[in-house]
Amino acid sequence: MYDSSAFKQLVATGHPTGEVVGVERFLVSVKGLNGVAVGGLVLFESGQRGMVREASNGQVLVLNLDTENTSLGELVVVQNNSLTTGVGTGLIGRVMTPLLKPLDGKGPIPIEANWPVFNQAPGMMERQTLKDQLATGVTIVDSLFPIVLGQRIAILGDSKVGKSAFLLQVGAHQAETDRVMVYVLIGKRRVEIDHTVSTLIATGAMKNSIVIVADIFSSLAQSYLAPYIGCAVAEYLWHAGRDVVVMYDDLSSHAKVYREVSLLSRGNPGRESYPGDMFFAHSSLLERAGKLAKNGKTLTALPTILTPSDDITAYLPTSIMSITDGQLIFDMATFRKNIRPAVNTALSVSRVGGRAQSARQKDITGALFKQLAQYRQAEEFAHFGADMAPETRLALDFGRLIYDILHQPANELFSLAEQQLMFEVIFAEGGHQVDAATLKNLVKTVSPKLKEPADFTAATQQLLAELTLKAGPV
Repeated sequence: MYDSSAFKQLVATGHPTGEVVGVERFLVSVKGLNGVAVGGLVLFESGQRGMVREASNGQVLVLNLDTENTSLGELVVVQNNSLTTGVGTGLIGRVMTPLLKPLDGKGPIPIEANWPVFNQAPGMMERQTLKDQLATGVTIVDSLFPIVLGQRIAILGDSKVGKSAFLLQVGAHQAETDRVMVYVLIGKRRVEIDHTVSTLIATGAMKNSIVIVADIFSSLAQSYLAPYIGCAVAEYLWHAGRDVVVMYDDLSSHAKVYREVSLLSRGNPGRESYPGDMFFAHSSLLERAGKLAKNGKTLTALPTILTPSDDITAYLPTSIMSITDGQLIFDMATFRKNIRPAVNTALSVSRVGGRAQSARQKDITGALFKQLAQYRQAEEFAHFGADMAPETRLALDFGRLIYDILHQPANELFSLAEQQLMFEVIFAEGGHQVDAATLKNLVKTVSPKLKEPADFTAATQQLLAELTLKAGPV
């Protein structure tokens, strides 16, 4: 049974009160609540909580956060003029709803403090320049489109092309680091949530992960707040001295919820019926990422966006791409070519990734882009079925070898040193006598010996000798 003592205490201490005069599912019209701020937290007499969406003409529109069943005439009291959420290190390793109700059967969530849900992004003077790479373990990303700690990079793609699998690979590669991974799952089915949690447990990544779940059965209000609460949880740890990566999977589902909330509250629809403040809703969220000057720690944001039929020109993809510092585009055409991860190397870009690379790594990245461009040209020419010049055949074979190196199942991860070594070997050898599977196995044994940049030259020669020996006489 609900204990109404908290409600009575707020009323007794003079907090503004009001009365429910209209109910439309989770949208509640309240008369009164004089002086309440937009975004404020209110408490219903029944114990339910709500967030003030807008205030005008003596009435306040409140989003009921707990249920869609509110009684007319029920009393409401202002609890706080800003919406806050519980935060703390006790959330690490847990699975919970946006309202911090546990979903993992491990008991109540321990709270250390409260943090503003709609916190402002740090100002320019509070930030540092980004420069350190976030190693994902995924070769095609780390080599061609490196992600920098503190960066905002969008993950775009159609359904079932590997966006969520990539996020899990990123988390698995951080399992032995001190970084905290915050997964915000919005509008997901129960089977998808179970797969995410079971994968995090199996890879050992759960011990430094926080999973916030607003599934398809959650109230719209919780789905609407989920990314902001996930960001607030990450911000607290960030300001407390931890590197944090927050993943929003996905913001397309959040945008649909935001649009529905806006339309039901009779907001003016804009492009594709999204409200005019849709861009602000996502920019104010993603701009909270960065690197703090006071402690040098980073908050990295990886939002995912659904692009049906690989249409990246729709409103949401273009909006998110204009906010972020780059995008990884997973497309169905690449997926059908059996390239995993299905990253489109022609359209993807990391605008700040080069800052984290050494001169040697930049040389490899440049050579890879050049070789892949030649491969695409050779592939187009091969469609005509005509005899190819030796240079065209070489470009085609070399490109296929590079994609064999880039091909990576979800359970396979490579360190930055291993990735660099693989490419140094194939460029030194020319791609004639290299078997990708053999090379991947060999670099695992050689990479622990790499301590200095000069060690790569000796390791490359050692691997070339071993590969030649395994290949046998030509």
